[in-house]
Amino acid sequence: MAEAERIIGTPDAEGADEQAAPSEQPKGKRKIPVLFAVAAFAYLLDLGSKMLVVARLEHHEPIGIMGDLLQLNAIRNPGAAFGIGAAFTVIFTIIAATVILVIVRLARKLYSTPWAFALGLLLGGALGNLTDRIFRSPGIFEGWVVDFIAPKGFAVFNLADSAIVCGGILIVILSFRGLDPDGTVHKD
Repeated sequence: MAEAERIIGTPDAEGADEQAAPSEQPKGKRKIPVLFAVAAFAYLLDLGSKMLVVARLEHHEPIGIMGDLLQLNAIRNPGAAFGIGAAFTVIFTIIAATVILVIVRLARKLYSTPWAFALGLLLGGALGNLTDRIFRSPGIFEGWVVDFIAPKGFAVFNLADSAIVCGGILIVILSFRGLDPDGTVHKD
């Protein structure tokens, strides 16, 4: 009889399983405030820099920071990096909105500070470029992104792009180290 109860499961056995489950839960508090603080910082820095660029640099000659190796050169980019996909501006808008929704949804399972930082960078960068896509000309969901950091021989980009790339690199590093967003570490 005891063997049958163990196999089938009794209220006592189920209670034991429920008691074991909390020990598997991540320890500590959710890192949602870190996520949103980093996202807000990245977003506001991007937004402020673009406002300055449009007000002071657009329709002017590029400004050399390191000779011709690095310049500030205001351009409007309808596509992605290197101007690729200019005809797909609406698609880039949908992708950015989807990334934002996925990050916000993932936030409820976020117990890792490094992951909160990485996802905050992605969220802030995506919001920065999405703001351009929604509110800049030529129209809603078709707006051109303001880019202005121009290294020689490379794509012109902005601070939102930098935040996205840095967040992505950090996610790759965290994944290779086995750290999950919920704070657990796995060894595969």
